Amino acid sequence: MDFNLSLRRAIKTGKVVLGQNSVEKVIAESKAELVIVADNAPMKVREMIAAAENLPLYEFNGSSRQLGKECGRDHMISVLAIVDAGESDILSLKRA
Repeated sequence: MDFNLSLRRAIKTGKVVLGQNSVEKVIAESKAELVIVADNAPMKVREMIAAAENLPLYEFNGSSRQLGKECGRDHMISVLAIVDAGESDILSLKRA
């Protein structure tokens, strides 16, 4: 699986929530299928994710700037949640 391609496909065809506040909301509503966090995500973000039970997590091997770029954005993204993968195979990371 090509992570970058799968992430872009999920963003284009599914529902992906970007940013700490939005991700926190979908986690609280138990809608997040997978959470992706950048290497340099703030401790507050990591604590929020750690507090959630049975939440599939993928550690992105790169900075929040790089994760933002992979999402096609020109700003930093420290965390995102996959709510609906659409036509992407990104949820296969849950089993990895």
